[in-house]
Amino acid sequence: MPDLPPAHNLIRQPEKGVRVPFGRVVLGYDERFLRRKRLMTEGDEGFLVDLAETTSVAAGDCFELIDGRLIEVVPAAEPVLVVTGANLPRLAWHIGNRHTPCQLEAARLVIRDDHVLKGMLAQLGASVTHAMEAFTPEGGAYGHGRTMGHDHAHDHLRGPVLTVPHALSGLHVHHHGMVNAFG
Repeated sequence: MPDLPPAHNLIRQPEKGVRVPFGRVVLGYDERFLRRKRLMTEGDEGFLVDLAETTSVAAGDCFELIDGRLIEVVPAAEPVLVVTGANLPRLAWHIGNRHTPCQLEAARLVIRDDHVLKGMLAQLGASVTHAMEAFTPEGGAYGHGRTMGHDHAHDHLRGPVLTVPHALSGLHVHHHGMVNAFG
């Protein structure tokens, strides 16, 4: 079976209107952050996504093929932790303080499966259970976007980021357990 035409546009779910998608593509959280990639629909039809820039794609958004047909994005089930407890705002603060993507709901929080965070949350009094379900965390502060974890933020601290005079060569900067000596 030949491939479908490529998709160069993303139609956000609210802008889709009454248009009925031709097909669906099931993608995990990491897979929904893309610019150029070959994807397969649920009907085993391949197509190339070739967007102008790397984009965070949400549930219900559609790739628009160059012939005008839409392929709807459906989040895949993946390993998550479901967090419940008496003080969800406090638990959400601790999750956010670790720059971890979090799905916010009225009676629970959902994060990616992480044994370190599971232990921390249990120590804070949360009930934490494993589940397999779609992970659709809250986007960035300005609409569609991604929050980046500490690993991403710390990558920017590696290498020469600051030049200081020789007189300050004994200066040490502490950041979340990291020690950088400038010299």
